[in-house]
Amino acid sequence: MWASRLTSATKAIMAPATASTQSFRTRMVSQAIRASSTSSSTSAISYKKRHPHVRHPALSSDYLFPAAPSAEEAVSNILYNTPPSGRNKAKQHHIFNCLVQNEPGVLSRVSGILAGRGFNIDSLVVAKTEVADLSRMTIVLRGESATIEQARRQLEDLVPVWAVLDYTGFHVIKRELLLIKVSILGPEHVRAQMNSRSPEWQQQRHEDDDEAEEMSPSNALRQTHSHLKSLTELTKLFQGKVVDVSGESVAIELSAKPERVDAFIKLVKPFGILEAARSGMMAMPRSPIYDRHDDEDEEPEAQGSGVDATLLPPG
Repeated sequence: MWASRLTSATKAIMAPATASTQSFRTRMVSQAIRASSTSSSTSAISYKKRHPHVRHPALSSDYLFPAAPSAEEAVSNILYNTPPSGRNKAKQHHIFNCLVQNEPGVLSRVSGILAGRGFNIDSLVVAKTEVADLSRMTIVLRGESATIEQARRQLEDLVPVWAVLDYTGFHVIKRELLLIKVSILGPEHVRAQMNSRSPEWQQQRHEDDDEAEEMSPSNALRQTHSHLKSLTELTKLFQGKVVDVSGESVAIELSAKPERVDAFIKLVKPFGILEAARSGMMAMPRSPIYDRHDDEDEEPEAQGSGVDATLLPPG
């Protein structure tokens, strides 16, 4: 309706007219403009009525200022979030540091004694030291403390062994080197990468490629770059470094505690591990820190006559 009025007013303006007709045209145009603005404002009001603004409830004081938990709630939370120990006190890890003569057959004799007693060696690292004709063995095994002590004494009785030190229960520096190769194509391609040189697998792979839907090169490139970026950031968090990068895999070097190495392997396992090599744990005791002011602060003991005063008669 208003559109028709506006059209008629526009036609009236376009036609030639006198002064009285000019004033009529002006009134028609102003009425049409005022009617259109009224229509738009009315539609906005009706829209607001049909779609009322939803007001969210105000935040309560309990949310803004939460009450302090009670002691019982705090203890329950700590106990719930504490992982189970899972440690067997009867059988625990023992760390042996063996100083042996650098000669052939020493390693076989040491491992033979431990194998004869039924110990499973978790880690064994052997290397020569800065001293000529002296090698150092770091052995990690698990067993009962009494049996471990007997094995340690038996190792010391060997001729080429200079000393066997038990670092169990001491503050030691533990380090282990890890070299791991991880796929950046995705876990679904790990099996194909590991068996890429097998003729049977290549034939089966061609048959699967004919049936499967191929990924576009751009999507494959984005997926590879995303996996490489995630592995690089994870390596930086563990203070490792990327030592080799190819179009299908990445090689990572990490030197850390054995527990930290285990955690890193678990985190990169979903990407697809192609190959991994661990050096075994090396250990060295921490040096104690002495304060030179400790002796000065200690007051000298009062020198008495050596007679207990409580044994003397009164007076």
